[in-house]
Amino acid sequence: MSNGEINIPRDYNSWKQMIIQCEGSLSSDFIEKRLQVLKSSTDDYTQKFKQAYGEDYLKAVISWFEKAKNDIG
Repeated sequence: MSNGEINIPRDYNSWKQMIIQCEGSLSSDFIEKRLQVLKSSTDDYTQKFKQAYGEDYLKAVISWFEKAKNDIG
């Protein structure tokens, strides 16, 4: 990885660890807000995310948020 590159998580555990490091926790409120945005095909953030990382990665991240949601309750 060169300077300035971001190492994006490729599995649920790595993703979860990164979210907790960045956010401090993975609360149900945070999860719900992110799912609402990521599931909206008209949201600017979602469109940019999809353009940057692709449809498959967007689907993976949504599934990881869903798994986290189920894990906490």
